[in-house]
Amino acid sequence: MRFYSIIIPVYNRPIEIDELLTSLVLQTYKKFEVIVIDDGSTLKADKVIAKFQDQLDIHYYWKENSGQGFARNYGYENAKGDYSLVFDSDCIIPQDYLQKVEDSLNQNYLDAFGGPDNADTSFTWLQRAINFSMTSKVTTGGIRGDKSSASSFTPRSFNMGITAEVFNKTGGYILPRMGEDIEFSIRIRKNNFKVGLIPEAFVFHKRRTNFLQFFRQLHFFGRARINVYRFHPESLKITHFFPAIFVFGIITIIFALFVAPVISIVLVYSYAFYFILIFLLSLAKTLNPVIALLSIPAAFIQLTAYGIGFIIEGLRYLFGRRK
Repeated sequence: MRFYSIIIPVYNRPIEIDELLTSLVLQTYKKFEVIVIDDGSTLKADKVIAKFQDQLDIHYYWKENSGQGFARNYGYENAKGDYSLVFDSDCIIPQDYLQKVEDSLNQNYLDAFGGPDNADTSFTWLQRAINFSMTSKVTTGGIRGDKSSASSFTPRSFNMGITAEVFNKTGGYILPRMGEDIEFSIRIRKNNFKVGLIPEAFVFHKRRTNFLQFFRQLHFFGRARINVYRFHPESLKITHFFPAIFVFGIITIIFALFVAPVISIVLVYSYAFYFILIFLLSLAKTLNPVIALLSIPAAFIQLTAYGIGFIIEGLRYLFGRRK
């Protein structure tokens, strides 16, 4: 039986860490420790951690703010497990998660792995709509844990595990933030470690609680993709340009109204068809018409925010900020 180290960086989110730790208490597989790295928070999580001292093998560290990537490295350096698992602080872990990971690794050894994210029925309708948008094939291509993309799966830091050997050889994260987990996963593969998806090892990811926060997060993700390109140019795929094309399509609709109305009409119908498709797919998955309706603005915000961030950071890269 393996021993696992669960690493959780947190920044000013004591309420979230409370929910996450509560879910870890309920794990059916008990051979694990928890390492919480408080990355320079002004709202410290120490009082929350104290509530779990008698229920978990838990270790708490407060350090000066350096970014979530380096906070995870701090956790890796203090981990004792055969595997170190990283979760985002806004995740809730199903009670059989560790047992599923253990069973999967017994059948198929992996040096590094990740799992999908899902929405719990306790989440708000908005959170579930955002989750649909972030996991649907028609918005992200299913890159966040879809079985059909398992061969090219890139573990993300909301749900990711590595061996001690992986950390020792790679040195962990070299970026503090902005695509740090994608860059790390690519480098793990380049070091010839065996990387894979464990579809059953999903987490409930609460994500952002309003559309403004969601916009800011996805704008950051768009910028992050260009940041990863700086280190791994071959990682940029044609699918990563889709949100930028989506944004240019909206701009075209506006300007074509004055010079070529027919083009605007064609594009409007195309966008309408796309959003109807999102509504129907979300309805089929959630069986909730309100969530399906909310999935439309969620997808719109996701694509425009990511696209704008991608375009802006791409221009910065092209015009003088290539280092």
